[in-house]
This record gives sequence, structure tokens and C-alpha cells, in this order.
Amino acid sequence: MTSPPGDYTATLPRKRMGSAVLLRDDLSRVLLVEPVYKGYWELPGGVVEESESPYLAAVRETKEELGLSIVPGRLLVVDWVPPCTGRTEGVMFVYDGGVLGVTRTVEIHLPADELRGWAWSTPDEARQRLSPLLARRAAAALKAATGGFTRYLENGNPVV
Repeated sequence: MTSPPGDYTATLPRKRMGSAVLLRDDLSRVLLVEPVYKGYWELPGGVVEESESPYLAAVRETKEELGLSIVPGRLLVVDWVPPCTGRTEGVMFVYDGGVLGVTRTVEIHLPADELRGWAWSTPDEARQRLSPLLARRAAAALKAATGGFTRYLENGNPVV
């Protein structure tokens, strides 16, 4: 999508955005996926495409990565991530995917070219499988889901 001539907003800085869902089971474990192209696991999700809302990106990514059509609930986490070597700054969103029962779990189908596997993970297992940044974000999202609030983070750390 291009901006009309003279659109001042087209000259403003742009930020990378990503969206994910926090899916839980009845034991409060979180669902993590293992990408084939990274050395650590992630929450299901991905990049927000041009002219796509973060919410719709979470819906699309859940369908693409897990084969599940879901209607995410409320926003759990917004995480601003500073730039570092090999990565631009970004804004990441995590939505509540709710509790996934056994009947829905058997519907999970992974794209073999993108994901190696998936697993339910306790908080300790999640800390081992995720990068430190993603572990902080996932823990904050789980607390927000069970606590009924939304949390703002910077680099995975609560600000307020």
C-alpha cells in the first residue's frame, strides 16, 4: 500500500510488529512451537503484515502455524523491543488464545517447512525452551491471562 502524495505520515519512522497467542491447557501449561530456522522455541505467532492489524495477524498466524481457527480474546501484553545486532526495534502483541481442550489439540497440524514441533510447557520448561526475552514475555502474558489485566513491557520487562 502506498501513501498519497504529500502524506506527512509516510515520512515518519516505521517499526516492526509481531503478534502471538497464548494458548493454555487445563493444567495452565502454555503451548510453544519449535521453528526449524531458530535455536529456540516461540509462542505461536509471527510478523504483522502490511495493512494488517496485530489482532488479525494473530488469527492468521495461528491458522498458518497450527491449523487452528481461533478467536483470540483480550490483549495480554504489548512489548517494545529495542534494536540489537541483527534485529530492528519492534512492538510485539500477545493475545489470549484461551484454554485449548483435548478435542482441539488433536486438530493441530504444523507446516513441516516452518515448524519442527510443538509442546505444552510448564513455566520452568518454557524458560528452558524460549530465549530469555521470549521467556519473560511469555511469563508476563501468563500472569496477565490468569490475573485479568494487560501488561506493558519493554524488552520483556514490566515497566508499570
